[in-house]
Amino acid sequence: MSSDRNDPRDGFVIPPMPTAPPPAPADRTRAAAVALLNLCGLGLGYALVRRWWLMAACWVATAVLLLVALPADPDGVPAGALVTYLVLLGLAAVHGAVVGLRTRLRWPPAAWPAVVLGIVLLAVPAGGAALYGGARDEATEQLLLDRLERADKLVRTAGKQSFATAEPDYRRALTDYGDLRSDHPGSRAADRVPDRLKTYYATVGAPYARQNYCDAVAPLKYLRTVPRTLGKDELGALATWPDDRLATSLYECGAQSLTGGAGDWTTHYGELLTAFPQSEQAAKVEPSVRTAVDKAVREVGGDEPCAAVERLKTLNSQVAGVPGERAGLAEALDKDADRAGRNADSGTYACGVDQYKEGSFAEALTTMNDFVENNEQHKNRARAKKIAIAAEVAQTVPAAGKRLPTTASGGGISVTVKNDSPDDITVLYTGPVTGSFTLKACGSCASYSLAGTVGLGFEPCSDSGKNYPQRTIRLPAGTTYFVHKARGGLGKSPASDTAKLSAGYIYTECAYTTSFRY
Repeated sequence: MSSDRNDPRDGFVIPPMPTAPPPAPADRTRAAAVALLNLCGLGLGYALVRRWWLMAACWVATAVLLLVALPADPDGVPAGALVTYLVLLGLAAVHGAVVGLRTRLRWPPAAWPAVVLGIVLLAVPAGGAALYGGARDEATEQLLLDRLERADKLVRTAGKQSFATAEPDYRRALTDYGDLRSDHPGSRAADRVPDRLKTYYATVGAPYARQNYCDAVAPLKYLRTVPRTLGKDELGALATWPDDRLATSLYECGAQSLTGGAGDWTTHYGELLTAFPQSEQAAKVEPSVRTAVDKAVREVGGDEPCAAVERLKTLNSQVAGVPGERAGLAEALDKDADRAGRNADSGTYACGVDQYKEGSFAEALTTMNDFVENNEQHKNRARAKKIAIAAEVAQTVPAAGKRLPTTASGGGISVTVKNDSPDDITVLYTGPVTGSFTLKACGSCASYSLAGTVGLGFEPCSDSGKNYPQRTIRLPAGTTYFVHKARGGLGKSPASDTAKLSAGYIYTECAYTTSFRY
């Protein structure tokens, strides 16, 4: 037999069981607590009202933000990701407040402890933001330090190369150093730049430390331009660091070039005297030039007089181009140039003698003629004329150049020279005595063909019907070499004759010219 729990005959009625707990009365404190706890980013407000899936969603959103934000980057969190997360956080707070308004808390029993807890836990995102800011700053510092290290590496690598090759790298490194100081003052990298600049200067100027003065000129000149990039205040004592070193390098490189005979010494000395006219190095310029002139003058009497003469001529022209702004320097340099020029002219004689002895008769002829022309009062002018004559004879008769002629003249043997030529003839002779003279043209004579002068039948000056121009000279005994040159006789070769003169005889020498005809 069944019974019905709600049968009115039993005398009572059991009320029906509710399907869900009744909503709690509205509590704004509780709503604020849930909202504050959701703002910490961990969804703890949802945990108090037992909304587990929503709490998990908050964890997921925070985890995604951390994945995007970490590790910290100097550029920070992407703006889109940050805005999206803040919007979601705001929605979680608003939604949590709505839910918490009429939902009892599982714990704590009262709402105000949850409010306090929510306020405390707001330190989590605030602290996280602060920590992230610090991490971001550290990332920025590391980025700047990496940039500093790259600049340092450029300098180290450039230091192993020639300056011409390395200069672009030096400039890039300098730009990086300057940017670190100007764009990121106070950073660890910027604070290290002054020490790096000392290394930079030492590396660029390393050729000077190795006493490679010529190689040091270009890098030291470059270092003098660095203040235009960084400023003198930034560089301090480094701004003038290259000056004395550059002055020394210009002097030493110029002195090396001057001693070695290179022509670029004037450039180095010129730059030294222009950039550092009052320096100790500038005061050494004129004495070094004077020493070079003295050395070349002494070498005129040495084994290579022609080289010494050319050196003096070169010094004469080079010294004249050296600027002399320092007091008294211009006058001293002018004296050095004049002395070089005068000794070059007088040294030409020694050069001509040396050329003659070496058998370079054409060069000796030119040199002696120049000497005679430029040194009218020189004691060796008369002998230089004789040597020029002998050199010209020796070009046609090389045996004539075996001995250096003297200034001797005259002799006891009569030699008559006749002109069997239609041209004025210059007669050159050398031997115990050297000289020359000119015979007028023979109006009824003609030049001989070169082929006709070969053979026993050739007898110039033998026509008794002709009145040959002639001149008689007196020569000592011995071998005398004659050359007859037609004056203005284009295409006519000089004729020559070798006469072995003995005392007690009278000699006749016939001058004639030949031409290339048959």
